[in-house]
Amino acid sequence: MPLIEVNGVAKAFAIPSVRRETLREHVFGLLRRPTFERLQVLDAVSFAVERGETLGIMGRNGSGKSTLLKILCRIYQPDRGAVVVRAPVTPILELGVGWNPELDAVDNTLLLGTVMGMSLKEAKASIDEILAFAGLERFARLALKHYSSGMAARLAYSVAFKAVREILVLDEVFAVGDAEFKARCEARYRELSERGYTVILVSHDPRAVATFCGRALLLEGGRIVMDDGAGRVADAYLQLLGSGPAPAAAAR
Repeated sequence: MPLIEVNGVAKAFAIPSVRRETLREHVFGLLRRPTFERLQVLDAVSFAVERGETLGIMGRNGSGKSTLLKILCRIYQPDRGAVVVRAPVTPILELGVGWNPELDAVDNTLLLGTVMGMSLKEAKASIDEILAFAGLERFARLALKHYSSGMAARLAYSVAFKAVREILVLDEVFAVGDAEFKARCEARYRELSERGYTVILVSHDPRAVATFCGRALLLEGGRIVMDDGAGRVADAYLQLLGSGPAPAAAAR
């Protein structure tokens, strides 16, 4: 039985259709009733993920990748279709979500770790390891509001790698940090895969997807246009970037 099943999922958002180019349009626009356009972000998306599988998701900006991840993590509900996830999910989607900028790295590690499912005892016991993985030992007592975006990103991924239970969902993890931190992330990713964790990786980097995933999906216009081996999907993504139109749907 698959660990994750996605069947016919669709999601749309209402986008305000406001176009005001002159001062007169701005003034009278305030008196008019707002109108909205329906933006179809995902349409008829279906796939399954087996336990222990490493799945890559690729696609151009606006193809629906982030919305799909948020549906898998139960942040959004689909308009149509069904999603079944049979294990706990540890997501890192939007860096900074869950942080308290007034607290230091230690307290934020405890906060985010417990939000991700760790017990307080586990989180406390893991602080030194998490800070060392992020390379932030010297800044343990510095408030996060003084962290750079890169430092905060390294801390967030370090907590997630430690807190993961069964399913880890990562968005562009290999685009964060310097070469040393990326190498640590790659090693940790391989370790989780070898230990049988299920990992879903969204990335624009064909090398990362081809190297670290066994299979991948290619999204275009809210639909899966390819579901194949990661290397072949990475090649198709490069062709898509170069040619413009979507490739023909591939056999599953």
